[in-house]
Amino acid sequence: MSPAASPVSSLENPLLGRERCKHTPHMKTVYLSLGSNMGDRAENIARAIEALVPNGVRVARQSSLYETEPVEIVAQDWFLNCVVEAETGLTPQELMRTILKIERSLGRERRVPKGPRTIDVDILLFGSTIIREAELEIPHPRMAERRFVLVPLAEIAPAARHPVLGKTIAELLVATRDRSEVRRLPSA
Repeated sequence: MSPAASPVSSLENPLLGRERCKHTPHMKTVYLSLGSNMGDRAENIARAIEALVPNGVRVARQSSLYETEPVEIVAQDWFLNCVVEAETGLTPQELMRTILKIERSLGRERRVPKGPRTIDVDILLFGSTIIREAELEIPHPRMAERRFVLVPLAEIAPAARHPVLGKTIAELLVATRDRSEVRRLPSA
């Protein structure tokens, strides 16, 4: 296992265990993307990750933080982004409701789609589940087009496979047409 793919020690983040969570039959491995471009971006992300734990989502690993160029609406501040690998016994719909509750508790307002935000949490992958509903799409429908998602996801799960496209995350990163800037922040 490469150092970048190793679990984050509890000394670096006390919310994360020293080893990967033990997978039980009712638990699903999920990958979540977190981003912020308002206020204390790193603190917003840390608070969102902390809020997952008491809501039935055990965080196993966290990527580095990356400063990322905004896409689509470019006239806004740069984001901080990361990806976490977690395990949960929640259904995808329950997880989505939990995420929306956490976003609201951290001041997320949805006035401008893809606009500035204190926190944004997206479900990228939920095991090999495929869902296409009005309010929920898994895998995330644009993840293969976004370097700010693929770079941190490839750091912790390069061999994870997209259940629709059939490619690994590393393969999707190489193939993406997105050339927006994604800069890994130095470790503290």
